[in-house]
Amino acid sequence: MTAPTSKRPRLPVIDIARGVAIVAMAIYHLCWDLSYFRFIPVDVGYDPGWVLFARSILFSFMVLVGIGLVLAHGEGVRWRGFRRRLAFIAGGAALITLGTWLTFPESFVYFGVLHAIALFSLIALPFVFTPLWLTGLVGALAVALPFFFSDPLYDQKWFSWIGFWVVPPPTNDLVPVFPWFGVTLFGVVLARLLRGSALEDRLAAIRPRHVAARALGWMGRWALVIYLVHQPLLLAVIAPLGMALGSQEAGRELDFLSSCQASCEATGTTAALCATYCQCGLEGIARDDLWEPVFTGLVSAEEQRKLDANNRQCSALIYPELEDAPAVE
Repeated sequence: MTAPTSKRPRLPVIDIARGVAIVAMAIYHLCWDLSYFRFIPVDVGYDPGWVLFARSILFSFMVLVGIGLVLAHGEGVRWRGFRRRLAFIAGGAALITLGTWLTFPESFVYFGVLHAIALFSLIALPFVFTPLWLTGLVGALAVALPFFFSDPLYDQKWFSWIGFWVVPPPTNDLVPVFPWFGVTLFGVVLARLLRGSALEDRLAAIRPRHVAARALGWMGRWALVIYLVHQPLLLAVIAPLGMALGSQEAGRELDFLSSCQASCEATGTTAALCATYCQCGLEGIARDDLWEPVFTGLVSAEEQRKLDANNRQCSALIYPELEDAPAVE
């Protein structure tokens, strides 16, 4: 794996593909932010269509990582450029971890897209030079293993990045080694099949002339920078607007009241009494600032004590003859 003496021509279509992927990612994050702050009714993080969209974007990113490794280092590793790029990606990953830990401490990103790209770039590099069948076999095994093996040990954050969990831990972004490293190796295989072929020559001859194609190509060349800055810029606009309009708070209150009312009436309590009970519960949650544990399910012992006390108080409100009435929910 020595440095090459000549450089192969750049493939503009790969830059355009990266540009399309980063635009799709920005659209997803925009809608996720709008959903989080209740500007749109759909829950982007759990809606099946949006989940499929997110997985498709991630698939394209991981394939392009493998393709990029072969295009950049297929004739010998350019160590200086490789180390510089790896340091940039790892630094960006660290910034994302720090930023999300400060913003969403209960669900911060500890092994997201950039973390995975940094690690996969490192461990996939040898497969640029191994026999093609071996690269493909390891990739297929990496993709298949999570379908046949899982263990609660990997539910813990310290091990979840490997990917064999039963229940994934709470985090806003998690791209585990299995199966996504295998997808990166598929990109390596695809690019190695392409290199030296007539198709590569035809792709290299393509020079996009349309302004949209050139814009996407430019975005593809700066995809990592755009990935780092686009979400902070989106949040800088949407978060203050959401807070000013009260959209997130109003949406959370409606979700809570709807869920509480349904749960309460399921116990046989009348709708009127349930409405009183749920309004009391809403006031208690707001008073004790318990929105985060209620919606994430991550409740400390002290927060659980406050929730239990509030439930008892609200139950006593609708059953005044029972001072120690059990919680309705």
